[in-house]
Amino acid sequence: MSSPDPQVRAARNHSTSPLPRGPVVAVTGAASGVGAMLTERLAASEEIKQVIAIDERRGECAGAQWYILDVRDPAIAEKLRGADVVVHLALDLDLETDAAARTAYNVRGTQTVLTAAAAAGVHRVVLCTSAMVYGALPDNELPLSEDAELRATAEATGVGDLLEIERLARRAPRAHPGLNVTVVRPAVLVGGGTDTALTRYFESPRLLVVAGSRPAWQFCHVEDLCSALEHAVLEKVDGELAVGCDGWLEQEEVEELSGIRRMELPSAVALGAAARLHRIGLTPSPAGDLAYTMYPWVVSGSRLHDAGWRPRWTNEEVLAELLEEVAGRHTVAGRRLGRKDATAAGAAGATVALLGTAAIVRRARKARRRI
Repeated sequence: MSSPDPQVRAARNHSTSPLPRGPVVAVTGAASGVGAMLTERLAASEEIKQVIAIDERRGECAGAQWYILDVRDPAIAEKLRGADVVVHLALDLDLETDAAARTAYNVRGTQTVLTAAAAAGVHRVVLCTSAMVYGALPDNELPLSEDAELRATAEATGVGDLLEIERLARRAPRAHPGLNVTVVRPAVLVGGGTDTALTRYFESPRLLVVAGSRPAWQFCHVEDLCSALEHAVLEKVDGELAVGCDGWLEQEEVEELSGIRRMELPSAVALGAAARLHRIGLTPSPAGDLAYTMYPWVVSGSRLHDAGWRPRWTNEEVLAELLEEVAGRHTVAGRRLGRKDATAAGAAGATVALLGTAAIVRRARKARRRI
């Protein structure tokens, strides 16, 4: 008897091949940024049975089942039914977003997703905040352990929202018995179009250094964040997880690697100028953002390391990619030049204010030397 036609045999083999035994994973914020990268990664993984993608618009991943809705819509519970794990990445940390609107979206969205996940029978939710929640303080250990106290305040962009999300994460298992919540806290995130006050720091013509400060720079590439999130999805690690490159760079190393010279100001001058510029609307970053360029908030990532995870990127490599990504952009005091006339005018005002402040400081120093 002749063997079946090869195409028939292939179709038969395909129809009888078992589906992956891994989890069904839902990703919110799946159309852009880290969400889009994670959705593609999970859809291509043989360890994942199915990916449900949720966003307010459809993304490009053809291997996912898409649902278009706002994560604050209680109807999301129906879309999560059948999922084993939810990775909640629908956060708005845009510097230009109205702070009240940003908080309403981030906090309400997380509350809704946690409640909907419990109602739908999901057993694990993975949230992503930032290592910024530890706070940038002069007495921080180098590096911080995952169990370190969260000492950040709400004074930096979006950090108040992240702290509230952390509180929701701690309360959720008590409110919803059987629901496991894992929180992933990346260091300075780079790649995939990430735009934050900390990435804009490297768009400036000079790197602002506050006199007497002790910066320590630790980066996290979005590819490493996605692999850490996948580890959590596959239940290879849980709890509160910090993720970043191994080690850190001192400010002098950053300046040498970047080739960008510093502009040093006294603390009172730098913080006072930043506060005034933000208050009158010339810059999007509040003075609290400066602390994260002044003091260390480096994390160890020991829990992920103990689970066998390792970053593929080094701090030096991520900094090089960041510099390539921001090449051609010009930012002063967190405000980009050249977006539109009004923004450019505001940025020019910020530039004049900062350079004027620096000039005053230089004149004062010269006057003291003459005495």
